[in-house]
Amino acid sequence: MAGRPSKLRQLRRYPSLMVGLVLIAILIGMSLYAIIAIPYPEAVRLWRDPGESIEKPRNAHPIWWDWLTRDRLPRTITVTSHDDGIVNVESLDDTKEVVEVVLPFSYDYDAFPGELTLFTQVIGGEERTPVAVSWETPAGETIALREYDARRSDRYYISHDRDLRDRLGMAPHHGLFADPHDAGRMLRGDYQLVIRAEVPRDAEVEARLVVYGQVHGPFGTDHMRRDLTVPVMWGAVLGLGFGVAAAVAWQVGTVIVAAKRRRRGERSDPLFGRLTDVNMVLLSLPLLIAVGYFVSPGRGVMLLALLLLSLLIALIRVLRERLVPLGGAPDTGPARGPKTMLALLLPSFLLLIPAFVFLDAALYILNLAGDLLLPSWGSLLNHALQEHAIYHGHYYKVIQPMVLLLITALGFATAGYALHRIYNPGLKIER
Repeated sequence: MAGRPSKLRQLRRYPSLMVGLVLIAILIGMSLYAIIAIPYPEAVRLWRDPGESIEKPRNAHPIWWDWLTRDRLPRTITVTSHDDGIVNVESLDDTKEVVEVVLPFSYDYDAFPGELTLFTQVIGGEERTPVAVSWETPAGETIALREYDARRSDRYYISHDRDLRDRLGMAPHHGLFADPHDAGRMLRGDYQLVIRAEVPRDAEVEARLVVYGQVHGPFGTDHMRRDLTVPVMWGAVLGLGFGVAAAVAWQVGTVIVAAKRRRRGERSDPLFGRLTDVNMVLLSLPLLIAVGYFVSPGRGVMLLALLLLSLLIALIRVLRERLVPLGGAPDTGPARGPKTMLALLLPSFLLLIPAFVFLDAALYILNLAGDLLLPSWGSLLNHALQEHAIYHGHYYKVIQPMVLLLITALGFATAGYALHRIYNPGLKIER
């Protein structure tokens, strides 16, 4: 007699399960990539100390944002005296010389850059070096930017130069690229920034010009110039780690409580019933908000409080009713084995994971997670909320973590419901 089709063969009948497994595999792949490519100490350092991100643009959209616009948005251009620059030396006397550094670049984008910054370093010079900076446009116009005494290692924030702004009548990174006949239009072509410095003989002048773009990387940057690749990728690790750990603890706790209730019989039912009713009215999240507001605990304390509260919710009753037959009571039929336990717990376990992932993000958004300096989806949303990202048009800061949260919910929900229908064909899922 032909046996029943295996569970593996039944999987083909549920395309939603395959979709869910693919989405889960994407999240796991992101987590593995983050762990291998960006070790955790490095990820935390990049997120907490953005000092090394000085050459990244501020609030730059991701590369894919450029696909949604008609214009070709600018990328960051870096020109150095070592690579693309031209260095000319003119002798003044036996002790002094003038070093001229020319930094040429071609600008062929449809929008103005985000910022302009010049980095200079004088090796072997004095404490202060007289420096004159000028700008040459494709139209042949030369604009004097600034004359100042530069330190041995100095930065000139061209975009923040108020005198230059007053002379140009607009932001320097707009005025220096504007068409002379139409200030609202870009002037494409070859530009040059020229630096003239009077230094002692045998001294070296190094310069680096950064023309910050409006798009950068696959996920963009934030207001602190941090690459959002770190919180997006590591958000999958931290979110899934929190979700899986909390779901495991929740399942084990519920099974233990349900088993204890069954052993003690109906004597504990009124107590657990009243606690469940109270928790269903108050809910866990408002309680956590109240605890976090008055006590300000850490993330571990919040997780412990959440798990204790979760043990009181209505699913305890449901699991108890399902676990009662495990003892093989005469009035409930034969005992169920480990496969039955797996069929009962695995679907609900998958459905719990996205709930805790969402809760983890909510704790960050509400400043209840304890440490907002961890690179996670919730931390990214928290910063976007504080910086009014939607108001300033930085939609990507909200869209990207929200899409990943929705992918998490969709992946685990479709897989969990499909497994429920496979392992429990006689039970209907209420919709």
